[in-house]
Amino acid sequence: MRRLYINGSWIPSSGGDGIDVVNPATEQVIDRVPVGTRADAAAAVAAAREAFPRWAATAPAARAKFLTVAGEVLAARAERIARVIAADLGAPYGLALRLHVGLPLRVLRSYARLAAEYRFDAGRAGDALVVREPAGVAAAITSWTLPLHLPVCKVAAALAAGCTVVLKPSEVAPLAAYELAEVLHEAGLPPGVFNLVSGSGPVVGEALAGHPDVDVVSFTGTTATGRRVAALAADSVKRVVLELGGKSASVILPDADLAAAVRATVESAFLNSGQTCAAWSRMLVHRDHYDEAVRLAVAAAREHRVGDPFAAGTRIGPLVSAAHRERVRRAIIRGEEEGARLVCGGAEPPPGPGYHVAPTVFAGVEPGMTIEREEILGPVLAMIPYTTVDDAVEIANGTPYGLSGAVWAGDRERALAVARRLRTGQVHVNGGAFGHLAPFGGYRWSGVGRELGVAGLEEYLEVKALHL
Repeated sequence: MRRLYINGSWIPSSGGDGIDVVNPATEQVIDRVPVGTRADAAAAVAAAREAFPRWAATAPAARAKFLTVAGEVLAARAERIARVIAADLGAPYGLALRLHVGLPLRVLRSYARLAAEYRFDAGRAGDALVVREPAGVAAAITSWTLPLHLPVCKVAAALAAGCTVVLKPSEVAPLAAYELAEVLHEAGLPPGVFNLVSGSGPVVGEALAGHPDVDVVSFTGTTATGRRVAALAADSVKRVVLELGGKSASVILPDADLAAAVRATVESAFLNSGQTCAAWSRMLVHRDHYDEAVRLAVAAAREHRVGDPFAAGTRIGPLVSAAHRERVRRAIIRGEEEGARLVCGGAEPPPGPGYHVAPTVFAGVEPGMTIEREEILGPVLAMIPYTTVDDAVEIANGTPYGLSGAVWAGDRERALAVARRLRTGQVHVNGGAFGHLAPFGGYRWSGVGRELGVAGLEEYLEVKALHL
């Protein structure tokens, strides 16, 4: 069984219990990680608290050097870590290398640059000098959906800011977080600056969220758990960053390139087997073009081959666990029960081992249906017709979420005008690519605060006014 990483050393949990790590493609146990205890969480926080004054006083350029070296180590291990993620999460190996390792590598390098370039004491307000200082000990609690990217977003930003960190990865697909710990250890990070405690959310996660010596808690996961994290954090009035769920809409205006917009929306909906909070899981199409869009979406969905993550040509791997597959299957069944028209895929799993779900497309979806309002986190696309642009905007804004989305039009200014009306944290206009320097986060049930770039760095900084 693996160990916990506390104060620069790999140590056993004080409990002794373990969690089996299951390969979702083979359904076989491939590893075992400790079930951390509240005492383990407290020990990690104590190590981070002790290390904080020294790390906060470390020059930003020196912090940048540590992160630069960590980036070099991560790059050297990229293929190995991609294989780990493919086996642990079920992501196709090519996707694991390109997205699951490539994106966090870019994020890590961006925070190395920011640590060196950010002006922590450059602000003025009248006669006062405004400085930004590390907030303290940060607890990072992450989801399994992007098991390396999500920890890197939090850990790299916190370290660049001068905070020390305790990371609690999901107990589902935890191995990428262990790879990150090894990377940071090899980079020579001082003891206590980074710590890792695996275990369950109700034990380790709650212990960190409520710990009085934790100054910032950053959580990625479900909205329901986010509420719990915020409630626990409130007792000690700590800063909270929440990156939660989504039910994002891709709005295709009548003059858009329909084929390109449909194909890109299908790609987003099925990326990572649909297990991304920012997936465009709703496609809104004008009624005049709806039938053609359905035909194009079904054709695109059928190009997504389901299979083994290491097999050539696989585009959709298994879902992360048997329990999650069952949740997605129930959502598909609910969609049929509520009257949506299944035009591709369905709840019946493909033959063979693995927690697979076929890429699924629903037509005839109406606002208010469960599959239109609730996050599924599976390869399920809901296609919704609209009549006017105002109608489309109302439907797009009609869920409690507001994380991501897209707008497609023949004219960019028209697309931008609609994008400004969407109540969501980011909108991709005519296929605009995701930018890892732009702030990422949501409105309403999709969260509080931002990650990535300068906005992500500043979540871990306190602001002080020095009156001169």
